[in-house]
Amino acid sequence: MKTEERSPAGSIIYRHQPSNHSFTFAQANEVSIDLISQHVEKHIGPIQAVFHEVISDLIHLDILFVAPTKERNYITLITCGMSNISMTVPDGAEDFRYAELMICLPASWELSEESFKSEENYWPIRSLKTLARFPHEYKTWLYAGHTIPNNNPVEPYAKNTKLSGMMLTLPTTVQSPKEFFTLPILPGKEVHFFNLMPLYNSEMSFKLKHGSDALLEKLDKAGVTPIVDPGRKNTCKKWLGLF
Repeated sequence: MKTEERSPAGSIIYRHQPSNHSFTFAQANEVSIDLISQHVEKHIGPIQAVFHEVISDLIHLDILFVAPTKERNYITLITCGMSNISMTVPDGAEDFRYAELMICLPASWELSEESFKSEENYWPIRSLKTLARFPHEYKTWLYAGHTIPNNNPVEPYAKNTKLSGMMLTLPTTVQSPKEFFTLPILPGKEVHFFNLMPLYNSEMSFKLKHGSDALLEKLDKAGVTPIVDPGRKNTCKKWLGLF
């Protein structure tokens, strides 16, 4: 169950109760995997590894790994499987029922089975997996401009950062953002790709007060890029209008 209210900026706020869904075994959709993989390789680069799930709840979710290059000196991780089932969208948003998520990490980020034992390394991957299941578990949806805090009450993702939430943004690190954003899978089914931008709690509060466009402008002026930086500048550190 969820209730709706409006932020000062006019966007709907969804407050979700803890989920009590029972485990639902999910299998991979090989057709979607092939189409999404081809789309990623066309617009970003070769997929050099896949982080597979052994047992999947609700959706079978893999993480595609695109390695850094000289021209694109950062890691790109993309979910593959979130779009296996549709999200619960409001009236008028039926074209955006299917989505996948991506996040960009510095080229030096540790991505190994051993490094994943440390939350300081694993939290971006955990965020991808958690948020990919979030709309299916809570019968809701995710779209550009939506912000999702880490836990309630809000807490940092790991000990090495004070970042504590995510905002979905349109992908800008690909060669052709408009072409990459939409992938037709079947007649009536288009998958849309969104980037995850980690935020500080005060930045999420600023967004609720002033809207996502105002926050994106602040981030851009401060030189914040889609590449995750656990210690980056807080663009709203001095802002006291917490919502």
